[in-house]
Amino acid sequence: MAFDVDLALLDECVHCGFCLPTCPTYVITGDEAESPRGRIYLMDLATRGEAPVDGPVTRHLDSCLGCLACVPACPSGVKYNALIDSARPQLDREVPRDRFFRSMVFALFPYPRRLRVAALAGVLYERLGLRWLTRRSGLLRRMPARLRALEGLLPPVRVRDLLGRTRETTHAAPRRDVALLAGCAQRVFFKPVNDATARVLAAEGCRVAVPKGQGCCGALSLHTGRDAEAREFARRTVDAFERYETVVVNVAGCGSVLKEYGELLRDDPKYAERAAAFAGRVRDVSEVLAELEPVAERHPLPLRVAYHDACHLANAQQITREPRDVLRTIPGVELVGVAEEKICCGSAGVYNLLQPDTAEQLGRRKAENLAAARPDVIVTGNAGCLLQIRRYAENGPLIMHPVELLDHSIRGLAP
Repeated sequence: MAFDVDLALLDECVHCGFCLPTCPTYVITGDEAESPRGRIYLMDLATRGEAPVDGPVTRHLDSCLGCLACVPACPSGVKYNALIDSARPQLDREVPRDRFFRSMVFALFPYPRRLRVAALAGVLYERLGLRWLTRRSGLLRRMPARLRALEGLLPPVRVRDLLGRTRETTHAAPRRDVALLAGCAQRVFFKPVNDATARVLAAEGCRVAVPKGQGCCGALSLHTGRDAEAREFARRTVDAFERYETVVVNVAGCGSVLKEYGELLRDDPKYAERAAAFAGRVRDVSEVLAELEPVAERHPLPLRVAYHDACHLANAQQITREPRDVLRTIPGVELVGVAEEKICCGSAGVYNLLQPDTAEQLGRRKAENLAAARPDVIVTGNAGCLLQIRRYAENGPLIMHPVELLDHSIRGLAP
C-alpha cells in the first residue's frame, strides 16, 4: 500500500520534544506515538516502506486532532500542518475504515438544508420528552459511543431560527463593506451568532452583505482528508464571494481553511489566482472589530469572562490578542485566566464524532479547567468548541460566542 509524505519536511524534525506538552493526545495518554514527534516518526517509516500504512500508523494519525498547537511550539519550524494534511487524504483513499459512518456524516453536515431537517427532528426529540426518557431509562448509556456523542452534541435550537436567514444591513456611507460567511452548521445551529455578528458590524458602521448561493466552505472535508470534496466547496465559495472587499468569518475552523484557499487550489488553472486573492480578503470577525475604532456605545456588563482559544483561531491563524481586545472594550468585563488554555477541547471538526472516547476525555478536562476559573460566562469563537464545551459544562456558566457578548453590551441587554 503506497504512502508518500515529503521526506524533506519529515527530516526537519530534530525530535527535541518541545511539542509534547502542547499535544492533547500526548497529555492524556503519555504515549510517544500519540505525539507530533511520534506521528512524524510513523509517517517517516511508512513513507520509506518500513512500516505498513494500516494498523498503528493509521490509528495514531487518525487520533490526531489537527489542533496544530505543536506548530507554534516547534523551535525548528516543522510544518506539521503540511505533513498531516498530506497524510490524511492518502489514508482516506487507501485504508478502508468507518466508511458507513463517515459517509453519513459527510452526507449531512456540509448541507444546510439537510441539517435543518435533522435539527427539526432534534427539536421534536427534545419537546416530546424523548431526550429525557432516553437518559432516564439508561438507554443512552447502552448506545454506541458515536451515537452518544451525536445525542450529546444536539444544541438548543429555536424553530424560528431554522426558518429565517440573517438579514443584510445597509449604510449610506459605510466605514467598511463586508460579506458574512453564514456557514453550514453555523447557519443552522448558531444563527443567533450570525445575527449578532451582523448587528455588531452594522453598529460599528459596516454595510453587511450575506451572499446567496454560499454553502459549506470545505473545512470539515479538508480536515478529514476529503481533499477533492473540499476543493469543490472552495470553488463555490470563491464564486459566491469574489466581488466583496472583505469576507468576515465567525467560525475559527472555517476561517483557517478560507485563508488557505490559495494553497488548496494552487493546481487549478481557473481558480489558482482567484483563490489566492480571495484568501487575502478573509478576516475573522475579531480582526475586523479590532481594526475599527469603536463607535457604538458599550453598556457595562459586570461579568467574569473566561475566553477559550479555539485551536484554528489561535494556532492556525495566530489570532489571540484581537478577541481579548474586543472583549475588553465592554465596561465591567473581567477576563480570567484558565489552566491549560492552549489544550484543545476535543471538538476538532467532526473529531468528537469519529474519536468520541478521546474527545470526551478532553471535553471533560476543558470543562473542569474552565469551571475552576469561576466565570460567569465562557466565550469562544468556534461553533464546534461551543457545542463541545456546552456538552461537558452542563448546568455551568453561560456559554457564548464573543460577538454575542459584545452584541448584548451594545444593545444594553444582560446575557
